[in-house]
Amino acid sequence: MIKNIRVVLVEPGGPINVGSVARLCANFGVGEIRVVSPRCNILDSEAKKMALRGAALLEAAPHFSSLLEAVSDCRRVVATCARIDHGDIPLHTPREVLPWLLEGIDDGPIALVFGREDRGLTNEELLVANKVLTLEIDSDYLSLNLSHAVAIVLYEFQCLKALNPGLSINQEKPHFPTLATPAQVADCLTDTQELLLDVGFLLDHTAKARMSKVRRFLRRSEIRPEEVAFIRGMIRQIRWAINSVRL
Repeated sequence: MIKNIRVVLVEPGGPINVGSVARLCANFGVGEIRVVSPRCNILDSEAKKMALRGAALLEAAPHFSSLLEAVSDCRRVVATCARIDHGDIPLHTPREVLPWLLEGIDDGPIALVFGREDRGLTNEELLVANKVLTLEIDSDYLSLNLSHAVAIVLYEFQCLKALNPGLSINQEKPHFPTLATPAQVADCLTDTQELLLDVGFLLDHTAKARMSKVRRFLRRSEIRPEEVAFIRGMIRQIRWAINSVRL
């Protein structure tokens, strides 16, 4: 059972695929499916037919308008990616990233994010996650069916969890730091961008690209909530000092 896992589907387009994912989530004891702007009716008769006992997960699945909103309460977020044109976003194998995800299983919800069937996740969406997972496919055709990808990742995670019972819920394990949620990081980046625009370090037409570099830095550092609060406190003090001089 991996109740703390949230499987997040971004703009799923096929009810059969969604139903198959729900069945897999029921098989592996996933606590919740979350859906971002679905392009199909996830409660379609075909979806429920494929879901079988997983239909209850579909009926309870919350809907969100953005990926950031969907994972805002998740302490660790892993996105999946099959593309090779990912810029400078590092990709990890399941063996590299799933142990890290398992380490945070007691801290609260943790998320596995799967993208659109036809084009996956955008680079901006990948940057919402702490880490990006890719499956090693020995082929020139890298794109897996959505439900197949979910099956492989959940199976790998379940096998890892079975081999590490000391990292299971309600059992003693080493202490790992609680990481800031994507929402906390996003709020910090918003504060930072507004200040840097105000002092002229950023320009409107380049702010998004330059702030992406900051987001990548924060992802690599695995920033904690208290560190986010410290940075936001500095920004507030700097802004207060600037406004005092202007007065």
